[in-house]
Amino acid sequence: MQIRVSIVYSAVCSVLLLAALASCKKLVEVEPKDELDEKNMYRNVFDADAAVIGVYGKFMGLAEQYIVLNELRGDLTTVTATADANLQQIDAHKVQDGNPYASPKPFYEVILNCNDVLHNLGIMLADKKLKVEEYNMRYSDIATLRCWLYLQLGIHFGKVPYVTDDIADVSALDAIRNLPRFEFNQLLDTLTRQMESLPYMQPYASSASLVTTVDGYVTNKFFINKQIMEGQLYLWKGDYRKAAIAFKTVMEVGGTGDLNTNRITYGSKADNNDIAVGYIRFREWDENMLVDNNSQGWRSIFARSEDKLFNYEWIWYLPFNKSFKPVDPFINLFSNKGGSYLLKPSQYAIDKWNSQVQKNDFTYDARGKVFSWRMLNNQPVIMKYLYNYLDEKSFAPVNVFEKNGKWFLYRAASLHLDFAEAANRDAHQSLAYALVNQGLPTVANMIPTEGTPYNFDARKSDNPKIVGDWCANAGIRGRANLYSPAVTGDSTLFIEDQVIGEAGLELAYEGRRWPDLLRIALRRNDPAFLADKIYNKLVAEHNPAAADVRARLMNKENWYLPFRW
Repeated sequence: MQIRVSIVYSAVCSVLLLAALASCKKLVEVEPKDELDEKNMYRNVFDADAAVIGVYGKFMGLAEQYIVLNELRGDLTTVTATADANLQQIDAHKVQDGNPYASPKPFYEVILNCNDVLHNLGIMLADKKLKVEEYNMRYSDIATLRCWLYLQLGIHFGKVPYVTDDIADVSALDAIRNLPRFEFNQLLDTLTRQMESLPYMQPYASSASLVTTVDGYVTNKFFINKQIMEGQLYLWKGDYRKAAIAFKTVMEVGGTGDLNTNRITYGSKADNNDIAVGYIRFREWDENMLVDNNSQGWRSIFARSEDKLFNYEWIWYLPFNKSFKPVDPFINLFSNKGGSYLLKPSQYAIDKWNSQVQKNDFTYDARGKVFSWRMLNNQPVIMKYLYNYLDEKSFAPVNVFEKNGKWFLYRAASLHLDFAEAANRDAHQSLAYALVNQGLPTVANMIPTEGTPYNFDARKSDNPKIVGDWCANAGIRGRANLYSPAVTGDSTLFIEDQVIGEAGLELAYEGRRWPDLLRIALRRNDPAFLADKIYNKLVAEHNPAAADVRARLMNKENWYLPFRW
């Protein structure tokens, strides 16, 4: 048991131990003398666990590239004066040869790790070293992670090689660049078939050896959610009802009687022990009474420990630990105290947050200039990744050398916005509008009469006694203490615009902005949807290249990075 716990602990902290990365040895050019022969690497379920852990350890090395590509290419993030030429190129949508952020190679390194593990899991099953259920869980997990990696490659590079073979040596990695490439739509079809064929779609069973608690971390949220991955592929493909079904399954994972897990509920007005934008009770019209600390209110989504409220919101995240590699890259990327301060919120993003109106009539969105970013040393600093590094009051580093943090990958708000996007396109505009705005109880007669996946019970009454599972749903803007906009024009397009706009306000800097803009531009066949937002960002910064960048982005070919090794 101690050996297994040690291996899992290395996953928590992403230590690249030989035991954890045994499955990945083919990508290591120099083989240590004490490394086990491959035939001894996959002996039992704990070796299979070590292989899975090794893949996730390698995966964590993509965190910085993932955020840079998905946020800096969008409209909410920009470079600081200290950003190097590589970041400036990403920001300007004009990438040069050798830019490490624009390289597909790191993604393929993890993909080849996945392929190797999947191959060896199959051998273990055939040799009866794994039970069928043990194999199904681990195979489906790694296959889903590989789908996620390929989706990212498609989003950023358009046409990419699709490799599922177990490659025998590291030199073959470079051969990938010359393989035939799948068009993005072809890639989406292939990934969807892969997800639909998986033998196991649930999270790891609570009895699985990979699910444990080590050093305060519960590992069950370290692994990708398969139903969400499937739903996202359907969303990209335009199969909206199937997308909504997949998302709804996760929205109701807590089952009947659970009013909170993945549900976006109102705050606790009495004590503010919640994850909503709120003010001290009876002082709601005093701006200084905003609840702003690491254990209460909306800010605590990113700062709190892995407690009950954390688990209500977070579906997938990975922790960085001060004592182990890889080092948290976000502190260097965002912090102007102990970091290099390379990226900051765009003026366009700041203006969007400041154009919102709270229900106490304060003319700004607190999720913006207080929680997602704030002024430190007279500089705008992206804060979501810094709350476990900076002191919660002084915002000075607790210890410059202790860089604890998290990679935030998916949460309940993301889930609701994805479901709303699908429901809106599937002729359920009122439902989508309610989920984005003030919640399901605001929809007239919201009772469970619709068929799956649109059957939400948001009723609540004392006589007769009814407490519907969704009666506490607050909506994204309701939880943020904001008014709702009135629907104008084409309701489908209006609500879709609001879903994407609200995703920017709620989920900024969490790695989904460029994919959101790209998906809608592709769906509408409207290059201006994407190009105008990047143009407006650059105009707000008085960037003289704004018009040139817009002109480039009006050509769909320029939405994708060049596939250069």
